[in-house]
Amino acid sequence: MPSSLPSSLDRPVRLRRVDAGDVRRRQLIEATIVAIAEVGFNATTIAEIARRADVSTGLVSFYFGDKDGLLEATLRHLARELSRAAAARMRDATTPRARVQAVIDTMLGASQFERRIGTVWLAFWAQVPHSPNFARVQRAYHRRLSGNLSYALRPILMRDPARALAEAIASMIDGLWLRATLANDPDGRMARMVAGGFVDSQFMLLGIGR
Repeated sequence: MPSSLPSSLDRPVRLRRVDAGDVRRRQLIEATIVAIAEVGFNATTIAEIARRADVSTGLVSFYFGDKDGLLEATLRHLARELSRAAAARMRDATTPRARVQAVIDTMLGASQFERRIGTVWLAFWAQVPHSPNFARVQRAYHRRLSGNLSYALRPILMRDPARALAEAIASMIDGLWLRATLANDPDGRMARMVAGGFVDSQFMLLGIGR
């Protein structure tokens, strides 16, 4: 006797509704990234961004309020995407050492040394001392980076040592990224090797396995 319940093939497929506002915001953020990379932070105006996105300046103001609002949203977008990529790599790792390496490989991945992205990050970080909003985003970014590393280390270290080592690795990552970016390292391979070597040396000093 056939069941009265519809099969999975009979059920209507529910597609996720794409919000036009989200699409437009993403378009404006992408235009902002390109503009900063090509003309610099100071020369990136609302008019320049609107021109590249092929929209009116009024639409930019509608979604972000002003230039500072759009720039902050762009910085948050970059930081959020990087954090999500690190979390995804960590889920595939099976040991504490591998999870730490997943963070290193994300933060010092080749995409982070691509000229456009590197230029934009440098421009933003240069503005952090002058912008409380950018400073808040930078602090949130650092908390996520340190938090991911602490999470990776907690199975093999107590809380305080895990936090201390996480902070050291995070500082190493930031310093290596800056040095490699300024040196125009095309893919960050050496930076990843140095960071990985530092982690291995710390594991040996602490007497913990990989």
